[in-house]
Amino acid sequence: MKFRTAVFVIAALLSSTAVQAEGWLKVDGTHIVDDSGEPVILRGMGLGGWMLQEGYMLKLGEIGQQHKIRAKLVELVGEERTAVFYRAWLDNHTTEADIAAMAKWGFNSVRLPIHFDQLTLPADKEPKTGQDTWHEEGFQRIDRLLEWSKANRIYLILDLHAAPGGQGNDLAISDRDPAKPSLWQSEENQRKTVTLWTKLAARYRDEPWIGGYDLINEPNWSFATPGKGNGCDETENKAVWSLQQRITAAIRKVDAKHIVIIEGNCWGNNYKGLPPAWDANMVLSFHKYWNRNDEASIAEIKALRTSYNRPIWLGESGENSNVWFRDAIALVEGEDIGWNFWPLKKIGFNQPLEIDPGPAWAKIVAWATGGGPKPGADEAFAAMMTLAGNSRFDKNIAKPDVIDAMFRQPHEAGNRAFTPRRIGTGPLVIGAADYDLGPSGVAYRDTVDANYHVATGGERTPWNNGATYRNDGVDIAREADGTPYVRDFVTGEFMRYSAEVAKAGRWTVSARVRSAKGGRIGIDERGVPIPAGAAWQVIPLAEVDLPPGPGAATLRAIDCDDCEVADLTFTPR
Repeated sequence: MKFRTAVFVIAALLSSTAVQAEGWLKVDGTHIVDDSGEPVILRGMGLGGWMLQEGYMLKLGEIGQQHKIRAKLVELVGEERTAVFYRAWLDNHTTEADIAAMAKWGFNSVRLPIHFDQLTLPADKEPKTGQDTWHEEGFQRIDRLLEWSKANRIYLILDLHAAPGGQGNDLAISDRDPAKPSLWQSEENQRKTVTLWTKLAARYRDEPWIGGYDLINEPNWSFATPGKGNGCDETENKAVWSLQQRITAAIRKVDAKHIVIIEGNCWGNNYKGLPPAWDANMVLSFHKYWNRNDEASIAEIKALRTSYNRPIWLGESGENSNVWFRDAIALVEGEDIGWNFWPLKKIGFNQPLEIDPGPAWAKIVAWATGGGPKPGADEAFAAMMTLAGNSRFDKNIAKPDVIDAMFRQPHEAGNRAFTPRRIGTGPLVIGAADYDLGPSGVAYRDTVDANYHVATGGERTPWNNGATYRNDGVDIAREADGTPYVRDFVTGEFMRYSAEVAKAGRWTVSARVRSAKGGRIGIDERGVPIPAGAAWQVIPLAEVDLPPGPGAATLRAIDCDDCEVADLTFTPR
């Protein structure tokens, strides 16, 4: 399955074209423009998990912060071997192959979430208060990423994702230790943050392929109740604006050209108390997760764009279904707003690249989260190094459905075959999970196809409740050998399967299905019954006449509440 998907992705890449910009990015009124003055719609991904791990990306969400994850690994294998793992992770997770693939898919920007500890020591670890110890290796990693970006004509946006001390109460985002002073509680942490940005700006001031400086990712801090709130109720945000003004002023002493990107409190979205725009080359970023993709969801930030006469940018979004991705991108691009989704890769199914952690990583997860025995040191280290190796691009599982949802579907509502296939003289078997690429209601229909829990105030809603293989609403599980199949195929849902028909003829269409309760499915409105039972069984659905050229069959759940489908077979008569 991995090989077949990868082959299809290569074919898909060749049909994608990136929107190319030229030279320095800058602000012109409410637009980001290039050197020629042409407006630029930034289309990008964030490299989450590379320099800063969040627990959920490794199935360690209960642990959360990177320093806690690292401590667990040290407990398993010791400090020396944990350091070997982290170096392998940094070496493998993001390489030039990732950036080249992004360019071929159509991305024109990449956002690098930086953990400050890659570049300097924490304030409490400095040999002397007020001193800054620099890690040249971390800067060199950014240098290499910039070289890859330049070679592939992709703008690199530097994002301080974990500021010294941590910028909020959502601890994993910034790897914050709540036992120590936060960014907002320590003048020394703020000084170090300003100095770090000065160092970065001095290093990259002459680099046009640096797209901008994202000053502080997602502040989420209540100044009325430090350590408890997320800043959404703050009405002034004085400290948030003051620090970003200080950073901007420091940058401008060494770098007059690059865009500075500011973010509000409340995960980037609370802009209350924002002073008059303090820099001519400034962009306002907002983040968007799990809400509706309607005009109301962006009305406030659009109003700020008008009143401050500065561009706005969807600096982070994602972690949802293809339906949500398509709708969000169509919404913001329709308003001339660029976007950056999150993340490029992780353990999981709903982003362009999936990391397969290998079977032994689950034992570490089970132990670390309290549900399993402690693995031996050698076994654990082998699992860690397999994970690090599998984070590399050539070991990743590409997700063509996600790329299709991001680049084609916002502008074209039709369907396409999931992988090229041809109905010829012999039987053709199509995996049920290999239904067409395309929007809900066209390529498939499912009762749940996105998570809107922020808008509804309810629980997070799974769309593909099997959380594997594809990122649509269709519910997919796997057999013991890893083969995907469709489950929870219920009344009113359908899946469409396209193929090229070699010559006119008649075919028998059958399906391999099962249902504990029984049901009725079909490729017409009448359908055929599925006898109740626990085993897979092949049932004939219909005989169809197909002309030469593009053809399709739509499988419908006519009366089902627990139907499962493994595959369809077209057999010539």
